[in-house]
Amino acid sequence: MTRLDPFTLSLLTSDEVIDVDQDPLGKPGRRVSRQGPLEVWARDIEDGGKAVGLFNRGEGTVEVAATWADLGVSGKQTVRDLWRQKQAGVFDGRYAAPVGRHGVVLVTLTPAR
Repeated sequence: MTRLDPFTLSLLTSDEVIDVDQDPLGKPGRRVSRQGPLEVWARDIEDGGKAVGLFNRGEGTVEVAATWADLGVSGKQTVRDLWRQKQAGVFDGRYAAPVGRHGVVLVTLTPAR
């Protein structure tokens, strides 16, 4: 732990990520889609939103997409990138992001106001 770079330390101590992990609703995550080495996992969270993981188990960086149909949501959704601790924007129908080899992007979706 004493040799972690600042980025890795911030990932491990992120309040937002810990909040998803310890969400009081306690619903487990489940895989909602899979295309070869690409997977999308999601879980309902107490605030009415979804926590979504975009996984790339492959060897190169590729775009991984989560569709609203797979996630069971509709309408415009506000997407927040939990690793980077910033808003990704408002999206309609799907959200996609580049994911590095053996990497994951973790976001939350909440209905846009």
